Amino acid sequence: MMHNYRFSNGFIFAFFVIFLGCSTSQNEISCISSEEQSYIIENATAFMDSVPETVTRFISERSAGNQHDFYSEGDYWWPDPENPDGPYIRKDGQTNPDNFVAHRHAMIRLSRIVGMQTSAYLLTGDSKFAEATQKHLEAWFVNPDTRMNPSLLYVQAIKGRVTGRGIGIIDAIHLIEVARSVEILEMNRALPKETIAAIKNWFSEFVSWLTTHPYGLDEMNTKNNHATCWVMQVGMFARLSGNEEVLELCRDRFKNVLLPNQMGTDGSFPLELARTKPYGYSLFNLDAFMTCAEILSDEKNSLYGYSTSDGKSMKLGAVWLYPFVKDKTKWELKPDVMYWDEWPVRHPFLLFAGKAYKNNSYIDLWKTLDGYPETDEVLRNLPIRNPLLWILDQPVQ
Repeated sequence: MMHNYRFSNGFIFAFFVIFLGCSTSQNEISCISSEEQSYIIENATAFMDSVPETVTRFISERSAGNQHDFYSEGDYWWPDPENPDGPYIRKDGQTNPDNFVAHRHAMIRLSRIVGMQTSAYLLTGDSKFAEATQKHLEAWFVNPDTRMNPSLLYVQAIKGRVTGRGIGIIDAIHLIEVARSVEILEMNRALPKETIAAIKNWFSEFVSWLTTHPYGLDEMNTKNNHATCWVMQVGMFARLSGNEEVLELCRDRFKNVLLPNQMGTDGSFPLELARTKPYGYSLFNLDAFMTCAEILSDEKNSLYGYSTSDGKSMKLGAVWLYPFVKDKTKWELKPDVMYWDEWPVRHPFLLFAGKAYKNNSYIDLWKTLDGYPETDEVLRNLPIRNPLLWILDQPVQ
């Protein structure tokens, strides 16, 4: 079991220097303390005997799918007090605690275990950590008895209204670090070729579904953080499965749809600010934007350096949000209707922007924040929680 691990301003860091060969600028940064390294190895070791738990272990009678289908229910939908047995009604920003969340938790657990064990492998070079991921990866993506179907037909269903919605595709953002781990394990020949090939085939099928099914197309064409997360997910899964055509599609949408249509000229996200949880959604969306830039940038494409004709860019977004992370009392809007006290945490936008723009202030702030939160709502909106996956791709020598 993982526990909260928080860096504080008063903590004396014993930094372990790790080097990142960035695709765009060859930056070198240090950011992981020796204490956190020990924490990662200890937790990865504790996960060695863990048993895979896929969607087939948790069945909801309300799901219209079968045991292999991921199922979830709309967060902000509640029973109607005037018609308790009728269709649910919406309460924006207020999560219904009685919704079915077992599949979400199982997927987050998968990302925790695989991400932590791959991180431990990168720190130690010990193959036992890489090999320990195999049973979980095969259970989710290979074994016909336990695998998840490579589709999301029954996500964020609403009682009395719909059996699934494109808006629920966002539930699978926790497969991003799983896919990144598979990239690393393949690069280092740390798992059998046939296992890697089968996993990549699953993600290839998933990309096909996400880019052709009406639910996937609906999510791609949304106007807020959901569209950002579609690009973030599809970009990572296409990169793993080697789909260059879809990667180019994602880069094009980032530059010509997401950035110009979602960001204001001051670097904020007006559509997120209009919600009942503007602070949390602003953090979430910038995290997703920066992760898109990290995933989609290479030697020929620098999304960190891209700017629209009116000056909208990732750098501008970081400049706008950074002060409100450093000192939340400066936030000028009303507090979020729920989970106000739980933010901020160790947001990946600070890490990615810090290395991309050589800004130590971002990295220094990132170090002080909680890297391993436990609140369900925070975890659900924080898919990037294993920094070593993004700053190393080979074991430390």
